[in-house]
Amino acid sequence: MEAKTSRMSDGNDPRPGARELSPDSALELAVIVPTFNEAGNVEELVRRLDACLDGRRWEVIFVDDDSTDGTADAVRAIGLTDSRVRCLQRIGRRGLSSACIEGMLATAAPLVAVMDGDLQHDEALLPRMMAKFADPAVDIVVGSRYVDGGGVGDWDSQRVFISRAATWLARRLTKVSLSDPMSGFFMLRRPILLALAPGLSGIGFKILLDILSTAKTPLRVRELGFQFRTRHAGESKLSSAVAFEYLAMLVEKTFGAYIPARFVMFSVVGGLGVFVHMAVLYGLFRVLEQNFGLAQTVATLVAMTFNFALNNLLTYRDRQLRGWRLLTGWLSFCLACSVGAIANIGVAVYLFEDFDTLWIWSGLAGVLVGAVWNYAVTSVYTWKARR
Repeated sequence: MEAKTSRMSDGNDPRPGARELSPDSALELAVIVPTFNEAGNVEELVRRLDACLDGRRWEVIFVDDDSTDGTADAVRAIGLTDSRVRCLQRIGRRGLSSACIEGMLATAAPLVAVMDGDLQHDEALLPRMMAKFADPAVDIVVGSRYVDGGGVGDWDSQRVFISRAATWLARRLTKVSLSDPMSGFFMLRRPILLALAPGLSGIGFKILLDILSTAKTPLRVRELGFQFRTRHAGESKLSSAVAFEYLAMLVEKTFGAYIPARFVMFSVVGGLGVFVHMAVLYGLFRVLEQNFGLAQTVATLVAMTFNFALNNLLTYRDRQLRGWRLLTGWLSFCLACSVGAIANIGVAVYLFEDFDTLWIWSGLAGVLVGAVWNYAVTSVYTWKARR
């Protein structure tokens, strides 16, 4: 990107102290750092970026998901005296991929890099990444753990296996040909991001895979090896919920044109709820010999509560309810599912009795209608997206 040049303001410019950017002052790079409870790493990361990007025009945007440890405050404290350091604090929503998208859209820099806030990515690779873009045929440069010069550090065998398995699965489902599509360390041209942004799922924590699989034509990629380091401060965010989100993102990129990934996740949780319902019913009715009506009522409430909790933790992790909103959310969820159960029964009986439909198809049709109702209503009223 070429910056326009002009002389300094001659004093007649109505903007106080205004002047146009010259090539020597034009912004070159924005580093996007998604964070959640990374206060102990902010100052050190800025120091390292300042050292490795000496002589470059850069900025760093920390996109913080309303951390409880003061991460946003730590960023703002540095930003008071260093205009290159910016904070984008998100309230009421969470998710690494969506945070990266918002951060990348918030800069004017022609090159945009994404890296973790825990210092596990080698910031010294950034200048080499930038140099690759001297070739106009390069769209994106990826820091890889699985090419020459790369490595996974002190990972145990189990984590290496999981990473390799996830990489294999990503390649098979998305047709992305890359040694490390799971990398969270990369740099791309901003126009590429702007073109792809409307089609990105924003689900999960693997934004690179989202970008590569969204592109209609394969992006021209270069890979540079780096050694994955140990976390500098704070605690790892890896969990079973993160793995669930990864699978959801793969579903979205594979089948999203036909079935929303969130609906698939909602349905999976609902299927698990059936087992919970039957287990509670069996225990109360057959083992404890309680009245069937009472057993069925308790089993229904337990299953609804189970479904609500799991959906809140996994399906709607980016809109997760907390505090008193858990109670109101649970009430609205139970109300919606109760209506859904009535719709389920009504449709199934109607098809079976009035159209002589085979019982199994009548039952499945009722389940589908109930599931769609529950998903649609709870998405709007229980886990309403904040704007």
